Amino acid sequence: MPTTIPAIEDAQTLAQAIVDTIHEPLIVLDGGLRVLAASRAFYEIFRVDSERTMGCLLYDLGDGQWNIPALRLLLETIIPEKTAMDGFEVDHDFPGVGRRTMLLNARKVIYETSADSTILLAFTDITARRAVERNLADLLEHTEELLRQKQVLLQEMQHRVANSLQIIASILLIKARAVTSEETRLHLKDAHQRVLSVAEVQAHLHASGDLDQIEVGPYLSKLCASLAASMIGDSYPIALDVEADHGWIGSDKAVSMGLIVTELVINAIKYAFPTTRADARIRVGFDSTDAGWLLTVSDNGVGGVETAAPLVHGGLGTAIVEALVKQLDARMQVQSAEGMAVSIRHPAA
Repeated sequence: MPTTIPAIEDAQTLAQAIVDTIHEPLIVLDGGLRVLAASRAFYEIFRVDSERTMGCLLYDLGDGQWNIPALRLLLETIIPEKTAMDGFEVDHDFPGVGRRTMLLNARKVIYETSADSTILLAFTDITARRAVERNLADLLEHTEELLRQKQVLLQEMQHRVANSLQIIASILLIKARAVTSEETRLHLKDAHQRVLSVAEVQAHLHASGDLDQIEVGPYLSKLCASLAASMIGDSYPIALDVEADHGWIGSDKAVSMGLIVTELVINAIKYAFPTTRADARIRVGFDSTDAGWLLTVSDNGVGGVETAAPLVHGGLGTAIVEALVKQLDARMQVQSAEGMAVSIRHPAA
């Protein structure tokens, strides 16, 4: 059979012992909200003594420090209806203790053998936790503001760099038109196109608002359109097509890729079509998969050793392409039979 406590006094002693072993503040109230019992933690934390606590109305404790509107709402409205409430937050300035944020847990105890009831009211001090949360929220807000400022500064810097590159490209083009040496003119035009390829990345990033990633298809299309406009004349037409999937690449790698495409397209325009052809065509392709990406620049020109010579035997353009391919951790393959095709493959990390 269940063991019972033999006397009321013993039950009260046990109840008080249980209350005192709880580390969090706890008080027991009667139906009229007068204190029947309080834990040792309650006395220590709120700095009150038992003589001025036991039998007193809760709202009168500590010169009225517990006469809190939120606490009244809990005890006089919520508890009578629900009989229980967990995590009821109260923020209050307690005399002698200071500002505290408390979570209140309340239980209304109804007895089978009596019409009386009691309320158990437990307190959890979450002042430190809330302070940490506020500090973290402030830190997060400050960090987000710094990131926003950084983004604005980067965009401004990128915009200024793009403008500077356009100015440099214009100066190179003006110089190319002014010099008398044909060799010098060609070198200046090549330099002009190299600067434009870098400027195209900057312009594309500024338009997309993304400083980290760039969509390859639109970028290569704009770059090749710029190359075609400046290097392919109406009297000697060469179709320059771009076929690219929806792959993305880091903006730093996009600069290298743009320079590679610029060099290879310039090479094809110079050497692939020594005579006028109605079907002359250069194709720039980009394909990306889970295995990596593949960049190709091909033409349907004369092919053969002479077309590939600038890439095979060296030169400034060749050195630039080889250095950029190495920088991208990619591999280049050159095929020159029917036309010429340069493939640059980058495996997935």
